[in-house]
Amino acid sequence: MNKRVIARTSLLVLLFVCYGIVTFAQSRKPVFRVVAMTEAGGVHAPFVAAAKEWLKQLADENKFTVDYIENAEPINDAFLAKYQLFIQLNYPPYAWSDAAKAAFQKYITEGKGGWIGFHHATLLGEFDGYPMWPWFSEFMGGIRYKNYIASFAKATVHVEATNHPCMKGVPATFDVQKEEWYTYNKSPRPNVNVLATVDESTYSPDSEIKMGGDHPVVWSNEHMKARNVYIFMGHHPNLFENKAFVTIFRNAVFWGAGK
Repeated sequence: MNKRVIARTSLLVLLFVCYGIVTFAQSRKPVFRVVAMTEAGGVHAPFVAAAKEWLKQLADENKFTVDYIENAEPINDAFLAKYQLFIQLNYPPYAWSDAAKAAFQKYITEGKGGWIGFHHATLLGEFDGYPMWPWFSEFMGGIRYKNYIASFAKATVHVEATNHPCMKGVPATFDVQKEEWYTYNKSPRPNVNVLATVDESTYSPDSEIKMGGDHPVVWSNEHMKARNVYIFMGHHPNLFENKAFVTIFRNAVFWGAGK
């Protein structure tokens, strides 16, 4: 083999290797990035663990990434700018620094990314020595936490906004086997788009802790530029065996991330 052929062959090999490296790097680039703020330990730890496992599988299958934080300390404009979706995975709306509050509020009001909140995200009031965060209360429809069914109850959820992207493929009604069903000082309905409600007449066992008929459990505040959805359910890990819940969660991830 003469020198010219050897040189040409070497060049082709080099080009092939470089192309492979570039292609590999491009394939490794995530479609979008998610940050999830989770409670460390406590009664919601099993749900958070199950959510992490489920999100890992979803992320691996769909080529996005999920990073986790366990408090609001890292939150600022630069930190949030890295993410297309913020998941508040049972972390409450208190114990945030003023800087974190300001950055998060900007992220939501200016539509810098999407947001999904679960369960504890509506624990609005004075808790653990912290005052209520007024802006977050307005974000959630102007509500304040009032009570909950400590002994848990099974109940039927009714989908209202059947055409909303988060409800695609979700049956008109579905049962949740065991949940606390928070009540608030008023319904958020006048200030939000209600996607689903719980039928208080189906509580099993029955409970006196009720909203009085109109009891939203999934909603979106369309006054904000960010795509956002609050999903009340989120206490027990067996929710990930509930096809309707999993479908709502999956839909919310891609809708919230703008995909």
